[in-house]
Amino acid sequence: MRDTRESRLLLVLLIAIAFALITVDIRGGEDSPVDGARQAAASVFGPIENGVASAVDPVGNAISAVRDSGDRHDRIAELEKENAALKAELGSDDRNRSRLKQLNKMLKVAGEGQYGIKGAEVIAIGAAQGFSWTITIDIGANDGIRRDMTVLNGDGLVGRVTTVGPDASTVLLANDPDFTVGTRMEGGDELGFASGQGDRPLRVELLNGKAQIKKGDRLVTFGSQADRPFVPGVPVGVVSRVDPSGGDLTRTLYVTPYVSFTKLDIVGVVVQAPSKDPRDTVLPDKPKPTPRPTVTVTVTPSASADGQFQQEQQQ
Repeated sequence: MRDTRESRLLLVLLIAIAFALITVDIRGGEDSPVDGARQAAASVFGPIENGVASAVDPVGNAISAVRDSGDRHDRIAELEKENAALKAELGSDDRNRSRLKQLNKMLKVAGEGQYGIKGAEVIAIGAAQGFSWTITIDIGANDGIRRDMTVLNGDGLVGRVTTVGPDASTVLLANDPDFTVGTRMEGGDELGFASGQGDRPLRVELLNGKAQIKKGDRLVTFGSQADRPFVPGVPVGVVSRVDPSGGDLTRTLYVTPYVSFTKLDIVGVVVQAPSKDPRDTVLPDKPKPTPRPTVTVTVTPSASADGQFQQEQQQ
């Protein structure tokens, strides 16, 4: 169509008619007189619009992806954060499994020794209380804890309660230089006193200087009067070295404790002593000796040596 005066008038007329129809359609609402025409047009041009939309969608998606790139980056960061949280949670699960294992082991010791115990968690170490080897546990007088009660875990003797607050208590560890406990040798009645030496083995003075003791022998607590501060039968450790007696009245032993005092988490305070001495029943099973392989060497004479031997016989 050429750009003439008539064509311009026609264009203005069509625009005016379009605006009039729009106005009538809006005011008519659902009863609009042009609703039928609109539906007819939709049925005709709908497939064309869908085809155009299908062609345009990939471009639109790309634009949306660029526009939402900041949101996607935030989502990735959020997912990475959630992943880190899940890893931390898994680590927590591992720790919980470790603590459950410690608790089960301690309950086994308590059952074998018939000790009534109150479980506790270590919440602090002795660095804040001086240079002594102590820990703080999360139970106190409100939980029935009293001074001079035996503390143990699934491995053996941990220490004794020295200070009690309403909801927390201090425990002096068995390796502290100020710690002393009466001991008894496994399978006999040889008595002694074990003292802590910090990060070195416990030092035990046997009352019998002529006692026959060897490396690998084991000790348990002898027990105290009225079972405080120590109940009997709690595993103490294994003899790692024996000093020569030298005719002394006592004999000195060095004992590796069962408990690792630098890795304490779950412990138990003995609130009820056993009705009878458990003796050696609480000690762990002895490790079975590893069989040493027997090596048999068979010497086979070589062919050259055998030929030389035959020559010597012929001469």
